Amino acid sequence: MIRITETGFDPSAELAAFIQRCGPDLGGIATFIGLVRGSHGEASVHALTLEHYPGMTQTKLEAFEETAQTRWPVSHSLIIHRVGRMLPGDAIVLVATASAHRQAALDACAFLIDILKTEAPFWKYEERDDGAHWIEARESDGAAARRWVAE
Repeated sequence: MIRITETGFDPSAELAAFIQRCGPDLGGIATFIGLVRGSHGEASVHALTLEHYPGMTQTKLEAFEETAQTRWPVSHSLIIHRVGRMLPGDAIVLVATASAHRQAALDACAFLIDILKTEAPFWKYEERDDGAHWIEARESDGAAARRWVAE
């Protein structure tokens, strides 16, 4: 299940609903919650804005989810991603994967986070003490995503 939203969400409530939908025959659920940082280097972050192309973003996230479900024996998955203007501490993303076996859930979750960070069509704009800046992808994020191609 994928949801792209401009409104805030409660990760705990979303996770509880996900667990309920999954049912009792699971071995494990892996989760990741991404938050807006309050700093970037030495500068304080006042806000983060994520922009995207709605149709393109939905299609890409669906493809990522399908890849994870094909590659690992994942019975359920959830991606909730915020767009728009957010403040430090706000949840940006929630990814959850469920499987009969913990390693499959962990690997699928890690894959989804790495690929979302590098391949999803989101553009980040930070308002900081030192001005407003578009955020470029970090090499470390690219390296994390490339490990899934090499495997």
